[in-house]
Amino acid sequence: MKALIADDARMMRTILRRCLEAIGVKEIVEAEDGVAAIDEFRADRFDIVLTDWNMPNKNGLQLLAEIRALDAHVPVIMITTEGQKGHVTEAIQAGVTGYVLKPFEQDTLKKKLTAYCPRLTAL
Repeated sequence: MKALIADDARMMRTILRRCLEAIGVKEIVEAEDGVAAIDEFRADRFDIVLTDWNMPNKNGLQLLAEIRALDAHVPVIMITTEGQKGHVTEAIQAGVTGYVLKPFEQDTLKKKLTAYCPRLTAL
């Protein structure tokens, strides 16, 4: 199982990494913005992508669109403070698999990750 985390906040990447490790994900790649994330995505295969919406250089919605052009099936979870109905709708229309609002409880995130990515429940 391999995951890609895209978030410009180092602390949030650490929190997400710990949550993924707690549910058995062993291979985790971090990217500090959407440009680095799409470069990583093009270079390797990932089973799940976690991305923030607000990032420099390329935001999470732009990243999502590029990922969907390359892979229509990989689960992409938007983890963000952008909770306005319009943002959620825009992400759904762009093909996001799931949406988690910050701040979140680790257990809540774990439940959502396993729901959005059934392969995680087998770990």
